[in-house]
Amino acid sequence: MAQIKPLPEALQKNANEELGEVPERIPQDLAAFKAWIKQQPHLRARTDDQFLIQFLRGCKYSLEKAKRKIDLFYAYKTKYPELFVVSDVDSAQFRKLHSTGFYALLPKPLHENGARIAVVRLNFSSQEFNTIEAMRYCEAMLEIMLMNDPYACINGLVAVMDLSAATTTHLMQVSINVAKQFGDFYEKALPIRLKTLIFINISKHVHHILKMLLPCLPEKLKSRIVICDTNFENLEKSLPRQYLPIENGGENGSIDQWHIENGKLWDENRDFFKENVQYGTDEHLRIGKNPYFNDDLGIEGTFRKLDVD
Repeated sequence: MAQIKPLPEALQKNANEELGEVPERIPQDLAAFKAWIKQQPHLRARTDDQFLIQFLRGCKYSLEKAKRKIDLFYAYKTKYPELFVVSDVDSAQFRKLHSTGFYALLPKPLHENGARIAVVRLNFSSQEFNTIEAMRYCEAMLEIMLMNDPYACINGLVAVMDLSAATTTHLMQVSINVAKQFGDFYEKALPIRLKTLIFINISKHVHHILKMLLPCLPEKLKSRIVICDTNFENLEKSLPRQYLPIENGGENGSIDQWHIENGKLWDENRDFFKENVQYGTDEHLRIGKNPYFNDDLGIEGTFRKLDVD
């Protein structure tokens, strides 16, 4: 029997109808996935059922797509640990960043049974923290969702970027190369679907820099971006205002409260992140040429080296 957390009835219905999940076939699907992973000498991957099933769900049960996605997931983490790896969630710097309250998962999913909603505020000091630290934190939170949040796993994520406190320094800390790598990782390697990326409260100066960074994102991701005007008129189609937090005029909890609640997630999952250091890829052991590196990791292309300073 597969060791996975049962879904609420409504979410299981969504998984069946939208992702092609057949509950009776899950043990067989997981067994085939594990067998393939075991045959890859270059790939050291987690094989717990709860982790692997999300790659199948995120690929609508296409085993070939799930293979590519998990291979890329670990290849990116091995190549760019400074961007995609968090191993110590108890470090003073990590907890200090968390305490700024820049990130919160809101309690109500979209339309009560839809995508999880996250709010990100660049409200931290750009002298004390690098924006890339914050991006790495966000990726780690996605891994927590991958293991624990059925709404994000089945229905995806709506991310709201509140840039009211953002400065040009915050965005200038992210080079075009880094923005591209994050965009590619989110689209091609993460098994949680980013349904919509919404930007609100953007100043003219920040908007100017944003316009330089957004074109380097993958086309699919760019098509999911919504930039809101000051009165939020174009927000309703993507996210009815009631699902925003209280701080943004909504009814979906308080960011200041929920970031504290979210802090418990790091305590509950510290071992998960400690264990992650043993997983990755060893390209010297890969059979044949890596089919992804030129396109995605840029070893022979433009993005050979990332500037993260």
